[in-house]
Amino acid sequence: MVAVAMIVAYYVLRADMARRQIADKSSATAEIFIVVPALAGIVGAKLYHVLETPRELFAYPGEMLLSRYGLAWFGGLIAGFAAWVLVARAQKVPLLESLDAGSAAAALGYGVGRIGCLLSGDGDYGVPTSLPWGMSFPNGLVPTSERVHPTPIYEFLVGCLVAWMLWELGAAQVAARASQRAGFTARWWRPGSVFATYLLLTGLARFMVEFIRINPRSFFGLTNAQVASVASVLAGTALWWSISRGKRPL
Repeated sequence: MVAVAMIVAYYVLRADMARRQIADKSSATAEIFIVVPALAGIVGAKLYHVLETPRELFAYPGEMLLSRYGLAWFGGLIAGFAAWVLVARAQKVPLLESLDAGSAAAALGYGVGRIGCLLSGDGDYGVPTSLPWGMSFPNGLVPTSERVHPTPIYEFLVGCLVAWMLWELGAAQVAARASQRAGFTARWWRPGSVFATYLLLTGLARFMVEFIRINPRSFFGLTNAQVASVASVLAGTALWWSISRGKRPL
């Protein structure tokens, strides 16, 4: 499902880069922007997950590092973002412009990738529920015979919705720039606005779903993912504020 997510994200990114005139559909630019950050994100997600429990890592290093489950969203975001920045510089594409183009692809790819969590039953499901769509995972990597919230399905649906919203915002951004060239000032649709919205929406979505997931609480009764989500929302808010004031943050 990670591979499927990469393919889906590639087609969305390629289309967005083409409409923004960043790269033609026949070029390999979109492939580079997908493959390098995706592979870096997988490594970062695994490392972040195992470093959350250092005692288990030192006790079972091989099992922890090579297990089929345990990919932390925030670790993937950090490593993937760092790799994206390096690729943007190497390809000589303006960073904020590239991040805007990749936002819808990232949201949709994340949602598709979550289906892998559902199929493997790797513990990303939620707390017990009596709702009719509750599911059990007796043969999952983290088995449970109780009917629980299928949170990967929730995240897939939200990912699709967020991706659609970001795609439409991108269309409005491109149209606003055309108007700007005709003399209309479109401050709210400057580079970075779509990416700022991505940070806000995905951070909020992940924060909310964590309330019904089985992840342990740490800081102030929040999960690690919720803390990372708060950071994502704050970063998106700061970027929007900078854009609204006419500043160029990156």
